[in-house]
Amino acid sequence: MQSKPCAGCGKLFHPRPQTPGQTYCASSACQRERRRRWQQARRQTDPDYRENQARAQAAWAAQHPDYWREYQRLHPAYRERNRCLQPARDARRAQRVLAKMDVWTRETSVPSGLYRLSPATRDDLAKMDAWMVRITTVSRPCAPSG
Repeated sequence: MQSKPCAGCGKLFHPRPQTPGQTYCASSACQRERRRRWQQARRQTDPDYRENQARAQAAWAAQHPDYWREYQRLHPAYRERNRCLQPARDARRAQRVLAKMDVWTRETSVPSGLYRLSPATRDDLAKMDAWMVRITTVSRPCAPSG
């Protein structure tokens, strides 16, 4: 058989006669890359496989709760690099503007009371069922009785 370029490293190799469709050479790095690509494709196309992988990963993490703490302690260069890159990740996250539907959390709730609602005109919002209103408190909360 003729030699073929390896899909992992690009070097020429002679495929085994028993495996005419072989696309990776026998080096351990290329075989690891072959498995990684297969798993990635399988996770994208097979929901059962994806769910099983997620369960297995969660179980492993539960059995090794101190893994990352210990890893960072033993690899100070990793910890320092992560610390240097974190501000850039935070900045990217802060720049994201999301169009949210039905967003309401306890932190955004308004305390009970009397409010004046007036229309606001803004054409640049991408919310499907949100009302833009100006809320002005008309009465102050009463002091608790007792």
